[in-house]
Amino acid sequence: MTAPPPAALRSVPAPAVPAPAGPAPAVTASAGVRPLPIVDAEVFRQALSRHPAGVAIVTLRGPAGLTVTSFSSASLDPPLVSFYIGHRSSNWPAVRAAEHFAVNLMDHGQEAVAARFARKGADRFGPETQWGPGPGDLPLLSGATTHLICATHALLTVGDHELVVGRVEHAILGSGEPPLLHHRGRFTRPEPGTPDDR
Repeated sequence: MTAPPPAALRSVPAPAVPAPAGPAPAVTASAGVRPLPIVDAEVFRQALSRHPAGVAIVTLRGPAGLTVTSFSSASLDPPLVSFYIGHRSSNWPAVRAAEHFAVNLMDHGQEAVAARFARKGADRFGPETQWGPGPGDLPLLSGATTHLICATHALLTVGDHELVVGRVEHAILGSGEPPLLHHRGRFTRPEPGTPDDR
């Protein structure tokens, strides 16, 4: 027979707490408490620049493409990813109309490619950029650590940006090299000796 657990480890049901009668009271600012001021835009940019972010290039048929540092996984089931694009971006009309797009995750040696796709007026698919057609004729950039082929799943306006959610249809694993990062307004790479799960 298994001995019962020590009293200190036994689960003790919490006493029932009766629900308050009537509707919940409205949450209001306390008397004499001033609302917090809106953060200064430049300070906000500087604060966010201190958070390192992975670098991806989103590509579309055309070809067209843009560098993003807001790429993120959104769901495993279904497999969803997301990124943000500003409404003033020259690529926003193409992204809004696209039924599919590709996400190219950059490796630590692709600073020049990422800078090219972030620069206005640059010849992004010119001779300096190595790329080829992938599934659905989406342009895939050579040297990426991973390519994700996505169907546009949802668009959501968030302030002056659009949240683009894609459903991943294909994942193509590339070099597996350490990623390219963006930190304090510039492209960088992980410090030597950073653990890698390869």
